[in-house]
Amino acid sequence: MENKICIQCEKPIHGRADKKFCDDYCRNAYNNHFKRGSNNLIRNISNALRKNRNILESLLIESEETIRVPRERLLASGFIFKYHTHTYTNKRGDIYNYCFDFGYLALDNDWYLIVKKKERQQNKN
Repeated sequence: MENKICIQCEKPIHGRADKKFCDDYCRNAYNNHFKRGSNNLIRNISNALRKNRNILESLLIESEETIRVPRERLLASGFIFKYHTHTYTNKRGDIYNYCFDFGYLALDNDWYLIVKKKERQQNKN
């Protein structure tokens, strides 16, 4: 019988023949280290998108449908313009960038129009 060792800490393993780790701590540590690189970029982008959305939401007052904000105010809040989830082009050709359900439209002189996506009414049968 072959003595197996933990692939994380190199201690002897007892138990099932197909076991790779001596305990849950080593299994978690190994997997966290192994997956760190590929998930780091995705995690950073997701955090940036979430932060952008929260900034747009905080600027738009609930009673208002839209608000005009200078670019500097967005940047001062930590907004990162290169991250958005999708775009929408209206009939006039204006292109809105969205961070989930909140969007912004570039206006003249570095001002931006902040909007919230309207929910569609669903027909009840």
